[in-house]
Amino acid sequence: MLLSRRTFIASSTALLAVPYIARANTPIVVEMLNKHPEDRKLRQIFLPRLAVIGAGESVLFKATDRGHNAASADDMIPDGTEAWKGDLGKDIEVTFTVPGIYGYVCTPHVSTGMVGAIVVRGDGVLDNFEAVRSVSQRGKAKKIFGEIWNEIEALGLAA
Repeated sequence: MLLSRRTFIASSTALLAVPYIARANTPIVVEMLNKHPEDRKLRQIFLPRLAVIGAGESVLFKATDRGHNAASADDMIPDGTEAWKGDLGKDIEVTFTVPGIYGYVCTPHVSTGMVGAIVVRGDGVLDNFEAVRSVSQRGKAKKIFGEIWNEIEALGLAA
């Protein structure tokens, strides 16, 4: 049976969509920036500073501007998970397999508030929330992490 041109094109287009669907688990991108692109008063930031993902998903910390890195914050990751630390000015991709709250920082700019958090959904997502929240912070990081904890509560993720 011969296919009409329209049927052939429709069939071919459907086949091309399969690899895209298979790549639906592409990493979320968190940019490391000197300045917020829309609010120049916000400096030394991760954008977004809070991401919610599923277990097994990845985050690509993109070195959009030079002089930054992404590293897990001390005592701010779930028990049994490995800390990570990217090199300055380099992208780093991290896969999160254990549900929970992960705090992260730019090591040279943590005191200026260049901090963020990843929430990994799944059983036990809030098991380390109070522990992470109680970690002592200095400088602007204390304020920014406080705002992030409020954002997590507003999402209905925290009791």
